[in-house]
Amino acid sequence: MKELLYLIVGYIARIHDKLMRINDGFELHYSDKQLHFLVVGLFGMALVFVTHALFQYLASHDHVLVISWIYVFTLLVGLTFAIEIGQGITHTGAMDFADIVFGLGGFLLFFAVYAVVRGIVKGIRKMMEER
Repeated sequence: MKELLYLIVGYIARIHDKLMRINDGFELHYSDKQLHFLVVGLFGMALVFVTHALFQYLASHDHVLVISWIYVFTLLVGLTFAIEIGQGITHTGAMDFADIVFGLGGFLLFFAVYAVVRGIVKGIRKMMEER
């Protein structure tokens, strides 16, 4: 887990350094906070446009459950990482990437069971309506 976090942090640091070189190369003189404002703001808006288009498509094709799944899965990824990082900082447990995988695996299994049961119930209802 620690290795993954260092890998992610290293990658983000390289992007940060490149942006700072661009900032300095064009003599823009943006502060670190101003660059965070611009980069996170623009990246966030790009994500809004992509997810809005995707969610509109899914909603128009009656796949609202997929939207809910994406939302919950995203939250769980952030939450499980936060829990593991918190355990590493507070020394209340081992910071382990496998814990994240197993936690998300639990959600995937429980959701799969729910989806199968939901599909069976919807299938039975549809068969009853056709009678």
